[in-house]
Amino acid sequence: MLFSDLPIIEPILRAIDDEWYTTPTPIQAAAIPSILGGRDFLGCAQTGTGKTAAFAIPIIQMLYAKKDPLKGRRKIKTLIVTPTRELAIQIEESFQSYGRYAGLHQAVIFGGVKQGNQTERLRQGVDILIATPGRLLDLMGQGYISLADIEIFVLDEADRMLDMGFINDIRKLLKVIPVKRQTLFFSATMTPEIMTLAGTILRNPEKVEITPISTTAETISQCVYHIDKGSKNSLIVHLLEDPKIKNVLVFTRTKHGADKVVKFLVGRGIVAEAIHGNKSQNNRQRALSNFKEQTTRVLVATDIASRGIDIDALEYMINYDIPNISETYVHRIGRTGRAGAKGVAISFCDNDDIAHLRDIEKLISQKIPVVEDHPFPKMNVIPSNKEKAVQSKAGGGRGRGSSDPRFQKTPQDSRFSSPRSEGHSHQKPRESERVHGVDKVVPSRPSSGNSYARPSSPGNRPSGPKTSGAKKRILWGEINN
Repeated sequence: MLFSDLPIIEPILRAIDDEWYTTPTPIQAAAIPSILGGRDFLGCAQTGTGKTAAFAIPIIQMLYAKKDPLKGRRKIKTLIVTPTRELAIQIEESFQSYGRYAGLHQAVIFGGVKQGNQTERLRQGVDILIATPGRLLDLMGQGYISLADIEIFVLDEADRMLDMGFINDIRKLLKVIPVKRQTLFFSATMTPEIMTLAGTILRNPEKVEITPISTTAETISQCVYHIDKGSKNSLIVHLLEDPKIKNVLVFTRTKHGADKVVKFLVGRGIVAEAIHGNKSQNNRQRALSNFKEQTTRVLVATDIASRGIDIDALEYMINYDIPNISETYVHRIGRTGRAGAKGVAISFCDNDDIAHLRDIEKLISQKIPVVEDHPFPKMNVIPSNKEKAVQSKAGGGRGRGSSDPRFQKTPQDSRFSSPRSEGHSHQKPRESERVHGVDKVVPSRPSSGNSYARPSSPGNRPSGPKTSGAKKRILWGEINN
């Protein structure tokens, strides 16, 4: 099937041709006719499969057909809500590309920057608004945005929305947008929580699920290096010695970790930049632009960018830290191998990541090939469960059958003796104790009025003979000093 085989109008086909696209992806081929028919739509497809064009093209066509020839302030007819700033910006770029001959106006709003330019754009009037939830609700509260004329509502990356805690913001939006509308719902995964949310906002939708949940693209070559944590920096520099790696996207688990990797690479003469939530929006956009233009060779990112980076020519990505959420692995490696192109996904696995790697392999139903031949093999090897079982049968554990002399009970080994009596109020005091540096005999059955009749607290220490308050302060002062 070609785009020309779909019911798409000429201005949009011309724009698609300008982008050198000829064949729609499966999600595009399924979604475009359905959305043009006016139905609610529920689409599940993994990242990198063209979901943005799947809703952008029909939205542009429907608004173009209803375009008011009278000149006046445009009202917002379509609202697209997405979880991250990067993704919002890229959606706007897609609308600009596919709608360049349609004469529509779109705007994007997000937090992290001053609102002046965004509010000025809204004053001029827009047909299509792309927004992140926080800034959208903020500007609505200030009176800059009215959603009373919304005809099409798009919730993009819905699973990511829930992961980031935007469910309450979504509920607030649903209360103010018109009930009579067309709703388009897109998600990379279809969990029970997502199905519940979809059921509350969609009316008799057409459901299209292009790929099984959490599968990786066949065009992506995956591999894993088992390595000690302290050797990761050396390995990444070793890999970058390959001239074929012209640019690479690297994922770390934390913002601080991303900054550390960048500092190390820059110190080795490798041009690298970081992109994460602590960076200003201008810095993030500059870093992303430099990476797309291959001015920056290495872009180090946290998972805020796992669905927000769309670079057609990106062939290599590295999991510097394997994610602790299995689905995140699929989203990360989906940044490469896009639109049918080939991609290479490399993962560094240290001892702390073994369990995460097993969970990922279980999720994607395949074993990730291990690279054995490299200069930084792991030295601190964790035995497998099978090896642990053999050791246990041989008495290699730390229990009673251990053959290790360090864990054998001997008469002189106080670690295995009965609990010591001091410090336990339910046991008898010893015959002689040392109280404040003085040997004191303790009667086995305390008599009435004796100062040792009740062990003291805290620590159940004997309180010692009664003394004046001043004397007690002196004694405890000596101990504390």
